[in-house]
Amino acid sequence: MLIDAEHTDRHLQRASTAAGPPWTAGDRLSCEPVFDRMPSSRPTERFRVLGIDPGLTRCGYAVVDSGRAGFVRAVSLGVIRTPATDPLPQRLAALRLEFTALLAEFEPDAVAVEQVFFQVNVRTAMSVGQASGLALAEAALAGCEVVQYTPNQVKDAVAGWGGADKEQVQKMVQVRLGLTALPKPADAADAAALALCHLAMAPMQRRVAAGRQA
Repeated sequence: MLIDAEHTDRHLQRASTAAGPPWTAGDRLSCEPVFDRMPSSRPTERFRVLGIDPGLTRCGYAVVDSGRAGFVRAVSLGVIRTPATDPLPQRLAALRLEFTALLAEFEPDAVAVEQVFFQVNVRTAMSVGQASGLALAEAALAGCEVVQYTPNQVKDAVAGWGGADKEQVQKMVQVRLGLTALPKPADAADAAALALCHLAMAPMQRRVAAGRQA
């Protein structure tokens, strides 16, 4: 189910910040965009991360920019859906096309994908793994830095506690990105948390890598 225009307009007004530019919904038919910033709002100096919360039925995505002095802002956030009634190959092909479109449109410097170690439901674990593999492969082919984080790592980096629940994570994402409403749906909020996690972890990772090369 796609978000209807009236609902999207109301949500965009709630999510925008007073100092920010207007928001506009995306146009990819299999996506449910929560918001997209206008292209003119892209900063000249930025580090851009695409967060991916992988899933076959629902796949959250979020594009977050960081600038000087730790400034961060959300550029785009939403959910990619594939119909459960479609054959698996078609669903994977549709998901791959959406990943390719996101990478081409937003040109991220890095892509952060959730790494899941355990799933009670084996079928769910397989579909998440398939979606994750597509995201990792497409990001690598696009020349992006590709990283993975576990849910506990994301919660610890964003909420300060690895045992934080989804609402606590959503609240911290809202605060960090300066949104006036909790980011929803949860898949999109999780993707934004992944992007924020990498922005928090990247400086240390670069220092470690530099130390190993020295």
